[in-house]
Amino acid sequence: MHAEVIAIGDEITSGQLLDTNTQWLSERLEELGIRVLYHTAAGDELDAIAGVFRLAIERADVIVATGGLGPTADDLTREAIAAAAGRRLVIDPQALQHVRAIFQRRNRPMPAKNEVQALLPEGARVIDNPNGTAPGIAITIPRGAAECHLFSLPGVPAEMREMWFGSVAGQLRSAGAGRRTVRHRKIRCFGAGESQIETMLPDLVRRGRVPRVGINASKSTIVLRITAEAASAEECRAAIEPTAETIRQSLGSLVFGEGDDELQNAVGRLLSQQQRTLATAEWGTGGTIAQWLSEAPEAAEHYLGGVVLSSGRAAAAMLGLPDKAASDNSPASEPAAAALATACRERFGADYGLAIGPFPPFDPGAAAPNAFWIALAGPQSVATRSHAYAAHPAILNVYCAKLALNFVRLELQAGGARR
Repeated sequence: MHAEVIAIGDEITSGQLLDTNTQWLSERLEELGIRVLYHTAAGDELDAIAGVFRLAIERADVIVATGGLGPTADDLTREAIAAAAGRRLVIDPQALQHVRAIFQRRNRPMPAKNEVQALLPEGARVIDNPNGTAPGIAITIPRGAAECHLFSLPGVPAEMREMWFGSVAGQLRSAGAGRRTVRHRKIRCFGAGESQIETMLPDLVRRGRVPRVGINASKSTIVLRITAEAASAEECRAAIEPTAETIRQSLGSLVFGEGDDELQNAVGRLLSQQQRTLATAEWGTGGTIAQWLSEAPEAAEHYLGGVVLSSGRAAAAMLGLPDKAASDNSPASEPAAAALATACRERFGADYGLAIGPFPPFDPGAAAPNAFWIALAGPQSVATRSHAYAAHPAILNVYCAKLALNFVRLELQAGGARR
């Protein structure tokens, strides 16, 4: 079965409201083994909404729509469904009783215009809305030899979710959903670009391949998403595993985790496994690394804390460095980063001290970007590395912080900081 999720309302199409309903419903549909092929949004115009429903009825086995079930003049979903299905709108006694009962429960008189919420396309069924005035609509529309199952729910997320679990999911199972299971597995990578990683994989990101492998980038982290469809979750996992192993073998140390892992989670696990501690000194990233590590459960007992620096004077005062070692007027350098890392390790009494040295001025028009230094001071030595200070300005801070965490991860995997 294939599905389409439709969001209705000017607040969605104008960008004034973020549509989280569509994401949530897509996840629930795929849990039932229903692959979502289309996301559609329509503004509050009857012809536009009816046109969207007509197209969806032609191409989807399941339609779930949200929004447009209120009592006001711009709530047009009922009329649009009726027009698309070729049905009359009729008052449903059960729906009318529901609307009246909600107002009675709230000890408020029901405005006459709320009766419109009891209008359903002929032949439709009411979806109970325990805590809202807008009943949902369920209607099965013949389509040649097959049928289209259409569900219309309120746009209020809490009401929509309650109605999904209370009614819609069960109706879909009765219609045959759930006989097939869809499962996803995400493998997360850092250290190479999206196109480079794709070339390293042996024809995995290919249309028509089973299981499917998708690739996307999110703030310099590359996510490979493996999707399998089978009769059970166990069969899905068995189908996914060989592909996951191929990815790991092909990409090696570029892979740092799975699921919702971030680099701070990977670093925290390594620190825990090796029973080591880490402290940080950040000059340029504004405490980003400290925040990430502080919030990572895996690093809870192994991240000792950090300092955020903005000047050589601050470095001297907080870490006991001489001004000459980290001066405002000196360029970003390897010695400055190494001195910061060593001082940080000693001040916190940590096994490792991570430092991001001073950033050079950001110049997007420069022929060759300047570099900044990362250093990791360990029990035996200090490891350093330089990176080009270049990325889109919107993610430059995050990118540099990830470079530093990835440096720690690789050094820990290799057995500790080395020169």
